[in-house]
This record gives sequence, structure tokens and C-alpha cells, in this order.
Amino acid sequence: MTHADTAWKKFRGGYNCAQSVLYSYSETLDVDPDLALRIATGFGGGMGRKQEVCGAVTGGIMVLGLLHGRGENEGKERVDKTYLEVRNLIDSFTMVHGTLCCRDLLSGCSLLTEEGRKRFIEDGLVKRCLGYVRTVCDILDKQSFPA
Repeated sequence: MTHADTAWKKFRGGYNCAQSVLYSYSETLDVDPDLALRIATGFGGGMGRKQEVCGAVTGGIMVLGLLHGRGENEGKERVDKTYLEVRNLIDSFTMVHGTLCCRDLLSGCSLLTEEGRKRFIEDGLVKRCLGYVRTVCDILDKQSFPA
């Protein structure tokens, strides 16, 4: 099963976009899957349903941080590498979808209201998010986890 397939399954199971992306890489990155879900919880819906940066993208950024990020006693070159990889993810996602703003990706549908969340389901906007999750995983796999 690919990372995208795992993320898709997690998202369909009720987890948010950020959780689904980070979770799908938890085994590869030797991160506790439950911890990955907890860490990414607040990033769903464009960060707490504020619909800023797409949660799938922020989940991808967390993956890149775990893979390339700077920890204690590591050099600053790891920061530069991480920033480069993050820019590449953002640029690639934007090239495919035109924006990384959750609000725009969902055509202005507000996730902050009950009405908006109902519209999200009824209008099939959830399918868009499944696509965004898959796009991020595909980009990460090509960029950072080539076969």
C-alpha cells in the first residue's frame, strides 16, 4: 500500500487531512502513529478550521521536518535543506491546484459553521480534500522518498 493509499484510507476513516498525511509516513519515519495523529490534529481544516494553509500541505511539511529538520546538536545546513524541501512541496502543490489556501481550495465553503460543514459533505467537497491528500503524498514520494 502506498503512502497516498494509507492517507486516503485514514482520511476516509474520519481523520483530518494533516493527520492523514503525517500518519501515512509514521512507520517510514519511525514515529509512533498515535503521536503523529495527535501532533497533526490542530492543523486540519487549514489550522483549526480557519482555512488558511491546506492541512494536507501542513501535514507534508511536518513529514519534511521529521525527515530533514534540525534537532539538537545538528548543523544549520539542515534548516536550509528543510526550507528548500518545503518550498518545493508548496510550489509543486500550487502548480497542480493553483493555491494552498484551504478556503480557496474549497470554493469559500466555511468549515467554521455547521451549515458549511454540512455543505462540505453534501456538495462532495470532501472528495477534493482526498485529492489534496493524495497530491501531497505523491509529491513527497517523488521528492523525498523515491523508489
